[in-house]
Amino acid sequence: MVRAYVTIKTAAGKSEDLLASVRATDGVEEAHIVAGQYDIIAEAVEAEIYDVMESVASDIGALEGITDTRTYICLE
Repeated sequence: MVRAYVTIKTAAGKSEDLLASVRATDGVEEAHIVAGQYDIIAEAVEAEIYDVMESVASDIGALEGITDTRTYICLE
């Protein structure tokens, strides 16, 4: 299994509206609104790295109101 964290920047005032959509994305185990450079952080688990990049990062990035994402694959 591959675990990754996806940091998500949203358009102004959209974080709360997008949180449910991020949580509903296949592969996302948890998602939370956070303070800092990004607005939401999601934890994803998939079978392969490709699955994380395709089903999680791509699907989240396609949501209306998402302006930027960064995906961090866990190495341990």
